[in-house]
Amino acid sequence: MEILQSNENENGKFYIEIEGEVVAEMTYTWRGADRIIINHTSVDERLKGKGAGKQMVVAAVEFARAKRISIIAQCQFAKSVFDKVGDLRDVL
Repeated sequence: MEILQSNENENGKFYIEIEGEVVAEMTYTWRGADRIIINHTSVDERLKGKGAGKQMVVAAVEFARAKRISIIAQCQFAKSVFDKVGDLRDVL
């Protein structure tokens, strides 16, 4: 699965497309220049159980590490991934 990303001013998302249709997305909002807030994750039934949500969280962590920014996980799904995967927490 390829994780794509888009940024529009203070909002952005990590997402997955199948044949041009967005089938999973994790949205975030910039809080200043050094922090993003993950606020929502949704995954289409076609991808349930395939790790799509977790892969988007990992992509957000890689983005944060590369940009040297931090993440606030308001989304319950993202929070659960951070709780389960300790080596992702360095960006919190």
